Amino acid sequence: MTMPALVAALIVASPAPGPAPAISAHIVQADVHLAHATLPVSAPVIQADSAQLADFGAQDPTLDGVSDSPSVAADTGAMEDAASAEAPPPDDPDTDNNVIVVQAVTEAPPGDPLHQINAQTYAVVQGVDQAVVEPLATAYNEKLPRPVRSGLSNFFRNLREPIVFLNFLLQGKPGKAAETAGRFAINSTVGFGGLFDVAKREPFNLPHRRNGFANTLGYYGVGQGPFFYLPLVGATTLRDGIGSLADTAVLPFAIGKPFNTPYYAISSYTVRSLDERREFHERHQRIADSNFPYETMRETYLCDRTREIEALHGRPPSDCMPEAMKDLPGEPDFAPAPPAQ
Repeated sequence: MTMPALVAALIVASPAPGPAPAISAHIVQADVHLAHATLPVSAPVIQADSAQLADFGAQDPTLDGVSDSPSVAADTGAMEDAASAEAPPPDDPDTDNNVIVVQAVTEAPPGDPLHQINAQTYAVVQGVDQAVVEPLATAYNEKLPRPVRSGLSNFFRNLREPIVFLNFLLQGKPGKAAETAGRFAINSTVGFGGLFDVAKREPFNLPHRRNGFANTLGYYGVGQGPFFYLPLVGATTLRDGIGSLADTAVLPFAIGKPFNTPYYAISSYTVRSLDERREFHERHQRIADSNFPYETMRETYLCDRTREIEALHGRPPSDCMPEAMKDLPGEPDFAPAPPAQ
């Protein structure tokens, strides 16, 4: 109902046209009641109604002077103050009320419950790798003569042959265990303490095979468990971590000195790390250049470990390698060995 129609209804209903102030009071009260009953009162609407009241008073001689009445002015001012108090504050020009903020909750992928911590650790380790390890590996490869590098690698690899032998026995593969024992005997004698890998050449033809307690656990059906990325260790799983600890403990407990000293542990770890970094430089680079380096590294590691266990069972390798790593020449240090019988 518009203001002129409301005023006309009030005038018709009154038995006698009262004085202008009384009419203005009824009008203001009715207008306030109507405003609260229908739409929120706002200052622009009240100003429009006041103008309509003035026009209506100008057209109807009986209401002449109503709009100029002090009570009307006072009541109108009160209405405007109330409207200003009830009206919501103006929007901040720098705030867009139409913007919807969506906060995604990222769930850890299966098998990687510490995904965020692992990814952050991986990023930090890669920074150290680029700044320190890669230059050292490059210098190790370019500055150290090849016979010296090969001798160091062969020496520490030969010391792991008893671990490989023991795990082939645990896996029920006496043939492979015998070949490994033969390698160790030949290289430890004819190969001058393992400095030369004589066993892989004619007439012996005994290649090096990787094996360990983690493989034995996997061979008997123990799952990989959660994935971890640890400083100084790199990619591993709960199963592989336990197996690696067992591998590391064999020589110190079985033989003792010098294998239970920090000198052996540090030198063995350093040579092995530099060899792997140099040998698999292209693999590291392929992972670093992928769209998701951490995820690519994790899936590559898990796929290689799955294939290695499959090779122990004589099964064909699974097609689990990430797209970024397919058709990559060379094998990683944990790549599947030839099917063992």
